[in-house]
Amino acid sequence: MKIFTYLYDLTLKWSKHRHAEKYLAGLSCAESTFFPIPPDVMLAPMVLAQTQKAWRFALVTTVASVIGGILGYFLGLFAFDSFIMPIINEWGYADKLALAEAWFSQYGVWVVFIAGFSPIPYKVFTISAGALAMPFLPFVIASAVGRGLRFYLVAAFMKYGGPPMEAKLKDYIEFLGWAVVGLGVLAYFLLR
Repeated sequence: MKIFTYLYDLTLKWSKHRHAEKYLAGLSCAESTFFPIPPDVMLAPMVLAQTQKAWRFALVTTVASVIGGILGYFLGLFAFDSFIMPIINEWGYADKLALAEAWFSQYGVWVVFIAGFSPIPYKVFTISAGALAMPFLPFVIASAVGRGLRFYLVAAFMKYGGPPMEAKLKDYIEFLGWAVVGLGVLAYFLLR
């Protein structure tokens, strides 16, 4: 079953849509607050489809992601007890919140930078930063630097890797897709 090859081809098609940049911005903003799909999934094929716009796409992704992070910050700051905490308790994520709080107390603003750059769910740290009333300006700077480094790196790999990178990605897309699904299932059972 070649489901990931189909999805990859479909994403490449969407990346050439006239509104693709707006969709990328919306996805990037939503991912920083609540949406589970990272914007890299759309950024990479968009850069492959239009390499001359690589830096523009990276900028759009970064700015929209930081705006989403700011929304997450204010959600944590103003609606944590009334809205977020009941959801965290209902979904059984109180231990993950405690871990995020411990990281904040130990690493401060650096945890936002690391979460922004790495595949760690950034949304957990945007909301936690607001809930813990982290200073706003350092939060925004760390978010912009971390997210920017990540998305510009993805854009650079796709731009300079070009068609060979696309061919390699297409060759391994089924393996990578099923590996991610397998890791997700494993993580679910380990973190449950």
